[in-house]
Amino acid sequence: MVRVSRGVWGCPPGSGPGEPPVEEFRLQSDQLDVSLISWGCALTALRLPGAHPGAHPRPHSDDLVLGFSDLSGYLGKQPYLGAVIGRVANRIAKGKFSLNGREFQLAINKEPNSLHGGNRGFDKFLWSAQELPNGVQFFRISPDGEEGYPGELKVWVTYTLDGGELAVNYRAQTNKPTPVNLTNHTYFNLAGQGSPNIYDHEVSIEADEYLPVDDTLVPTGEVAPVQGTAFDLRKPVNLGEQMKKFQIDGFDHNFCLKKTNKKHFCARVYHPPSGRQLEVYTTQPGVQFYTGNFLEESLKGKGGVSYPKHSGFCLETQNWPDAVNKPHFPCVLLQPGEEYNHTTWFNFSVVKK
Repeated sequence: MVRVSRGVWGCPPGSGPGEPPVEEFRLQSDQLDVSLISWGCALTALRLPGAHPGAHPRPHSDDLVLGFSDLSGYLGKQPYLGAVIGRVANRIAKGKFSLNGREFQLAINKEPNSLHGGNRGFDKFLWSAQELPNGVQFFRISPDGEEGYPGELKVWVTYTLDGGELAVNYRAQTNKPTPVNLTNHTYFNLAGQGSPNIYDHEVSIEADEYLPVDDTLVPTGEVAPVQGTAFDLRKPVNLGEQMKKFQIDGFDHNFCLKKTNKKHFCARVYHPPSGRQLEVYTTQPGVQFYTGNFLEESLKGKGGVSYPKHSGFCLETQNWPDAVNKPHFPCVLLQPGEEYNHTTWFNFSVVKK
C-alpha cells in the first residue's frame, strides 16, 4: 500500500494572489519514502533504510538524493538537482539542427552547445499536478518555439511507487515534428546525501558500447566497444578504483543499451557499507552515467551540507546525445499523431552480502 499526501511548498517567482503555488507530494510505502515538487517535477528526497552494523543495529534511514530544504534552492542557479529535463536532454552540438529543410538555432547555454533544453528548460517551470492513488502525474504544455524548438508539445510525467520501486513514465504529443528526449537528473548517493563522495560505490552497466565525446562533451559520432576501456562496466567495479586505474576524472558519457521499447535492465549500483542497492530498468536506448564532475564545494544542500565534486551520481536514461544531428543514432524525432512514451524504474533494496 502507498500513502500519498500533498501540500504547499512555496510560491514560484513572480506569482501573485490566486496563482497556483509549488506543491510537494510525498509517496510512502513500507520500503521507500519519496518527496516530489511541481517545480521542474523534481525528486527532492528519497529515504531508504540501510543495514548499518555496530552503532546502528536497527535499519537506519538516510536520504539518498542531493537537493535543497526549500524552494529557494531550486529557483537559483543549480545543477538540475532531481529535475525532469526537456525538451531535449543532454547536449545538441552548437545548438543547431535541421528539420525538413529548415535550420533551427537553440539557446547556447553551455558554450558552445545547447544543454538540457536551453536557458529555461522543463526544470525551470511550474507544472500542474494530479494526485494518483500510488503517485502523482505532472503536466505542462511547451508552446511552439519555446527555447527555439518547433511545435507545441504536451508533456505528462508520472511518478508511481510500488514497494521499493519508483517508476517514472514520460509521455509527449506534438503538432509539428520536433526532437524530444526526456529524462530525470537526480543525483544519488547511496551512503546518504551529504556524504563526501561516491568512490566506495560498486557500479555495473549493461552496455557493450559507449559514445566517445569531444572536448565539449558532445559525442564524436563513433560508437565504441567498452572492452578494455574504463567504460567496461559490464561486471561490477569499485568506482574509485576504476577511476584511479584508468586515470579518468569521472564519467559523463552515454552507454548504449538495447535498442528496444521493452523494459530491459540498465544498471546496478551497490554500496557495501550500508547494503543499499539501486537497480535501474528502462525502455530507453541509452543511459548517461554522470559522476557529478561539475559539482562544487560551494553548493550547499539539505542541512547546509556541501555537495563537492563526485558527491553524487546520475543515471539519466534517455536517447543518445546529439541524435538530432547524427542520423545513425536512434531517432529522436516525434511526429504529429505519434506518442513519445518511455518508462524508467528505480528499484531500491537493502542486500546482505
